[in-house]
Amino acid sequence: MNKQQLASKIWESANRMRSKIEANEYKDYILGFIFYKYLSETEIKHVLSQGGTMEDVRALSEDDADTVTGIQQRIGYFIAYENLFSTWLEMGRDFDVSNVRDALSAFSRLISPTHKKVFDRILDTLQTGLSKLGDSSGTQTKSISNLIRLINVIPMDSRQGYDVLGFIYEYLISMFAANAGKKAGEFYTPHEVSLLMSEIVADHVKNKTEIKIYDPTSGSGSLLINIGNSVASHMAKENSIKYYAQELKENTYNLTRMNLVMRGILPDNIVTRNGDTLEEDWPYFDEADPVGSYNPLYVDAVVSNPPYSQAWDPANKEADARFAAFGLAPKTKADFAFLLHDLFHLKPDGIMTIVLPHGVLFRGGEEGALRKNLIEQNHIDAIIGLPANIFFGTGIPTIIMVLKKTRASTDVLVIDASRDFAKVGKNNVLRASDIKKIADTVAQRISVDKFSRLVSQQEIRDNEYNLNIPRYVDASDSAETWDIYASMFGGIPMKEIAALNAYWQTFGGLKETLFAETGAPYATLAVEDITKAINSHAAVAAWRQSYTAAFADFAALLKTRLIKNWKALTISNEEAAIADDIFTRLKQVALVNKYAAYQALDDEWTKIAVDLEILQTEGFDATRKVDPNMVLKKKDGKDTEVQEGWIGHVIPFELVQCTLLKAEQAALKQKEGRLAEIQSSYDEILDSLAEEDKESSVVNEAKDAFVVAEVGKQVKQLFGSLAKAKTAVRAYDADSLERKLVQVQELVDKEKSLKKQLKADADALHLATRAAIEGLTDEQVEEMLEAKWVQPLLAALHSIPGSIIADLVSRVRALAEKYATTYAELAGQIAETKSSLATLINELTGNEYDMKGLGEFQALLKGE
Repeated sequence: MNKQQLASKIWESANRMRSKIEANEYKDYILGFIFYKYLSETEIKHVLSQGGTMEDVRALSEDDADTVTGIQQRIGYFIAYENLFSTWLEMGRDFDVSNVRDALSAFSRLISPTHKKVFDRILDTLQTGLSKLGDSSGTQTKSISNLIRLINVIPMDSRQGYDVLGFIYEYLISMFAANAGKKAGEFYTPHEVSLLMSEIVADHVKNKTEIKIYDPTSGSGSLLINIGNSVASHMAKENSIKYYAQELKENTYNLTRMNLVMRGILPDNIVTRNGDTLEEDWPYFDEADPVGSYNPLYVDAVVSNPPYSQAWDPANKEADARFAAFGLAPKTKADFAFLLHDLFHLKPDGIMTIVLPHGVLFRGGEEGALRKNLIEQNHIDAIIGLPANIFFGTGIPTIIMVLKKTRASTDVLVIDASRDFAKVGKNNVLRASDIKKIADTVAQRISVDKFSRLVSQQEIRDNEYNLNIPRYVDASDSAETWDIYASMFGGIPMKEIAALNAYWQTFGGLKETLFAETGAPYATLAVEDITKAINSHAAVAAWRQSYTAAFADFAALLKTRLIKNWKALTISNEEAAIADDIFTRLKQVALVNKYAAYQALDDEWTKIAVDLEILQTEGFDATRKVDPNMVLKKKDGKDTEVQEGWIGHVIPFELVQCTLLKAEQAALKQKEGRLAEIQSSYDEILDSLAEEDKESSVVNEAKDAFVVAEVGKQVKQLFGSLAKAKTAVRAYDADSLERKLVQVQELVDKEKSLKKQLKADADALHLATRAAIEGLTDEQVEEMLEAKWVQPLLAALHSIPGSIIADLVSRVRALAEKYATTYAELAGQIAETKSSLATLINELTGNEYDMKGLGEFQALLKGE
């Protein structure tokens, strides 16, 4: 399984196993055990990397002081063999919840003094929550056994393995968040929002060789890690990012530390703190050495998603260095307090992004004064309005505010991205193209119609520092207008045709082909078939050709970059490089939205990247592997995993069958078609029976299988056997029940035989496909990868011109239909309908009161 399939499988199993335990609680247990597995395997890997053997691993004991100290100095902790995660699994039926309690207690005791801040009490949430996994020691043991067996499949044996681990950890957090309701906001920022903030920050700091990043409300740590990943993709040197995190809630704080450690970040680059960000600012010193360790925290980037409009205590904070230059946030809403805290910790050239409720842009009182001070001191760089319902647990509109300590310009970039999203379940989600468009707009600081605008400081002053986005960017659709003359006399207003000028400028002469001018500011439609007229126009054909030409060598480029160069490419940077190439090609083609092309790329890249990770981890031979296809089936009333054939590890069975095994696949499909015809035929015969026969005991409303069985019984009762029936039935009329029953029975027998053949042929094709994959030559593998990676992307890109033309056809047709019926014609149709209705009333009968009511209605219809 690839990492997405594995993550999904683990989530589905974990969600079933948690039973009545709240998702918000259960996440701490499963994530805690995943972390302990990571710690155990990291220690084993360390011992083996130092020349040790598995015998040395089995000899690990707390009694060996030298070994304990040596391992502690290298990895920060020590775990004896009896307490390793793998040892729990080896214990089988002898495993008990007490083994876990002893192991967690020993881990806390054996942390290196130099790594206390990273590991101290990190597993406390797991340790204290074990009792919630069952009512007794036995049920707790069973629950834990199931859990550790489930997560044992997560690979942690290579750099690529750690990437899979990180992906699964993030996936599980997101799924628990989706099921945790309002509590989700305490620990999770949606991945897409994290990515957007990451791209903005990464673009600002990309030229630095070393950076510090800080999240003062870190939650699970996912936001901080995503920022680090985006920044790291621009840096040549590894381990050049230092992570600072602060979190109030201890269980969530532990998630932050686990997440950072499991991403392979060096302990020396992790600085975390469990505390109240607003009440206890990040200390300038180590509490153990306040004088010798004085070192104020100033970082290159701050990212945060603090709790929205939370109450706080501003008492005695007027002189606090974080707030002194700007003022204090109101005690009922701490949003600006968090913002000012973040801003304070920036270096002079630093950047911060913060998620806030929309209300911070326009609420008055202290917040109005704070906005004024931030604008006048020139710190607000950009405001990005996000779609509503984008966060788990709340549907309120939110924004991302970008601020800098020092800015070269004084204008503010305002972006309304509230309409750019995809609906996924109950939530709205930013698509890859939405993220790219917003990030590009921020980086380039450009104004885009109905999306973004650079607003001067003076305009904001004129609006009394109200930053409500609709004051500056109108992203709403233009209201539809109706031309009075065209409504009365017909014709299409030239000004409405001019609204499509982008098309007319690109397709020279098309407007004149479609519309005939009348000499007045109105035109008529000059063609009968709009679709044909547009698609057959020379300018449209030339435009299509220019699009095709722009991508003429794109397939060859992708084959070289992805297939020939699969081993050397950097997966995390490759999508951006291909996107830049696509954008360059599209510069010469009008009308194409480059972000639609980017979305097409990203839709395919998600699948391509998974395959590339497998190839770079396992080697090229991974393409010739097949895996057992494990499915869940009920066995003794329980869901049990059983094997149902095979699936390609990288190369899909379907792809091999439609390329290398075409004849076999075609023969199978032909038989499937024949089977469908047989089923349709006997259904048709049964449906054609007379009503009295349908109501008989032979044919009724029961299930098809029952009906067919009854048909067989009846045939035997009437004729003795099907062979005799075929001869005897000739004496019956063609539409008789007896003849039709025999026809159905014949079809049923053919169906049984054909199903048997189909099963044998399908099994044979399945095995032939497995053999074909395992025997692929390198050249064939490359052809398969091209068909899987390159061709779908090309198809998606080449579908874009068709979508643009279809949109033009739709808009021209709407224009033609809008004024096709004049008001006079419509009024005439209404009058005719009224007259007809009034006449029909004369034919109605009823009692005295009915007739009086109908008479009044008739008078109204006649206008009397």
